[in-house]
Amino acid sequence: MNPFTELAAALAAKRLIPYLGPGLLELCPDYAVPATPQALVQKLTAKSPVPGKIRNNLTRSAQFIENFKHRKTLVALMNEAFAAAPACSPLHEALAKLQLPLIVDAWYDDASLTAFTRLAGESWIQIQGLSQSEHFGQWCGAYDARGTGIAMPAQGQSLLYKPLGGHAPAGNYLVSDTDFVEVLTEIDIQTPIPAPVQQLRAGRSFLFLGCRFDDQLYRAFARQIMKRSSQRHWAVLPEAPTRMEARFLAEQNIERIAMPLAEFAERFMALSAPSAAAA
Repeated sequence: MNPFTELAAALAAKRLIPYLGPGLLELCPDYAVPATPQALVQKLTAKSPVPGKIRNNLTRSAQFIENFKHRKTLVALMNEAFAAAPACSPLHEALAKLQLPLIVDAWYDDASLTAFTRLAGESWIQIQGLSQSEHFGQWCGAYDARGTGIAMPAQGQSLLYKPLGGHAPAGNYLVSDTDFVEVLTEIDIQTPIPAPVQQLRAGRSFLFLGCRFDDQLYRAFARQIMKRSSQRHWAVLPEAPTRMEARFLAEQNIERIAMPLAEFAERFMALSAPSAAAA
């Protein structure tokens, strides 16, 4: 079946969960923030040198900075890396307008936040993953549309879930080895996954945009966030997948859409436009 036919049906039934990765920032040419783990680690180590053998590894470099320069230094460098005035793409805006029950945004930037703030009124909640180094015993923080911390919500409003944390409103980041070890120790039993996310994913399909699965860490997060969802998912992946990516796609029943992200965005936005939805 044509994936766009299936996507249209999933959209109409609000059974689609977009899962956004850092690659989506390629559609935001005026937003000067790191758009890959490699770009981010270069940004961090330019301001706080680390040993050469770990210089290209984001989580290990972040851990070195945290150990030898303090956690506050790491957070300050992350805040600086993502401090550029946020911009969003037409695809970000289209997703915000859809008011889907759940969107997952697995990067630290503010592009989705900008789109939601501009186009979704105040009828949405943001949930971010929290570092145990700073919030011991609290796995997630919730914020209303104005960025004010609130109690963890029940279902009923659109959720923007940022499992790795995010720049705004409070500079929450999962980025060091310790951050991820703490989460991955518990993630198999789903403790770090917010209850509303666990409820909303049931029976729904994921659409991966701007994601690569060539790193075990990001595969682990995607796998656990998808747990107990439907058996039908898609990933826009124009590049030929690596061996481990191909294995992951097959394991999770994710159909690869081998199309440039910009081309997919145009077709998806046409699909989700009010006139198309009405038809």
